[in-house]
Amino acid sequence: MTSISGVSSGKRLVSLDFFRGATVAAMILVNNPGSWSHIYGPLKHAPWHGWTPTDLIFPFFLFIVGVSIVLAFTKAKAKGAHNSDLLKKTLIRAAKIFGLGLALSAFPYLTFSPDFGFHSNLIDLRIPGVLQRIAICYAVGSILFLYTKPKTQMYTLAGLLLGYWFLMIGIPVPGFGAGVLDNPEGNLAAYIDQLTLAGHTWKENWDPEGLLSTLPAIGTTLIGIWTGRILMKDHDSESSRTLQFFIWGFVLIIVGYIWSWIFPINKNIWTSSYAIFTGGQAMCIFGLCYWFLDVKQKQKFTNWGVAFGLNAITVFFLSGVIARILSMITVSHNETTYSVKGWIYEVVLKSIASPINASLLYAIMWILLFWGLAAWMKKKNIIIKV
Repeated sequence: MTSISGVSSGKRLVSLDFFRGATVAAMILVNNPGSWSHIYGPLKHAPWHGWTPTDLIFPFFLFIVGVSIVLAFTKAKAKGAHNSDLLKKTLIRAAKIFGLGLALSAFPYLTFSPDFGFHSNLIDLRIPGVLQRIAICYAVGSILFLYTKPKTQMYTLAGLLLGYWFLMIGIPVPGFGAGVLDNPEGNLAAYIDQLTLAGHTWKENWDPEGLLSTLPAIGTTLIGIWTGRILMKDHDSESSRTLQFFIWGFVLIIVGYIWSWIFPINKNIWTSSYAIFTGGQAMCIFGLCYWFLDVKQKQKFTNWGVAFGLNAITVFFLSGVIARILSMITVSHNETTYSVKGWIYEVVLKSIASPINASLLYAIMWILLFWGLAAWMKKKNIIIKV
């Protein structure tokens, strides 16, 4: 049985690797449809307010980052590591992850047709992004874990979420006023993006991984740290830990839902209700994984998730790079030019399935491709620590 003492002694927590891997697989699934015009509803993000299963993926990953911080640093400190050494390693790793995010945003760097030169992705580099937000949340969460007490971390969580709420509803935006949340360009988070990141955001005037909305995203990571601390309580039984995950998870879901009546659940601006609501769901699902995979040792069908989880950042980065390469390389078929991706979808998959099912099949093929890579890396015991 993989107990908490087992984790401290060097064994990996199967539930955490599986949860991380399943989350990365879900990221790949929703990011790689055959056609963005043909996607099943649950695989789309909510247009603005509200949520779909797809909107759970990113906060789940940040939650996992928080849990991982506790496990990794607790084991390192048990071996005699000093906070200063752990901080140095943390900042270096965060810089690497942030750099990978920028590299992914800038790819393919150069263009060769019609003329050789810098690609628009490099010229108009999107500075925020998924990996960039992961890097910031990891760095801030690590510093808080290393240098503050659990009570301070909880106060910080409350302060971030309540403070963000106050800023978003209380600070007026020029031309819109205060508390405008229904307009993607009229809220304070978008306004700050316009002031600081103009020309370097996902949309013209705002970014879902923008500066201000990173504050409640750090809160999501702190919920993961809170969960990790519950996990590391030596005096609690495994049943007690699992029960705490479910109780606190349900409490957060209810609080987030009630809060959404006045501060809507919204991934694009990472509202405080969204952070609490999704953090509660993450805690419950992690509790389920922990109970079955580590306590009850029901691990028969978990290898696929664990394989993804061992090299999560690497697999996510490569999936983005290779997807863009397949969209750049062209092939001809019946006097029509397609990208390789377009040819697979339009010519091959649409010949055997409807457009929406062909689009889903393409995404599933993508998952299988990277599962094969992840499984091979697991078999060879290759773990790339970014």
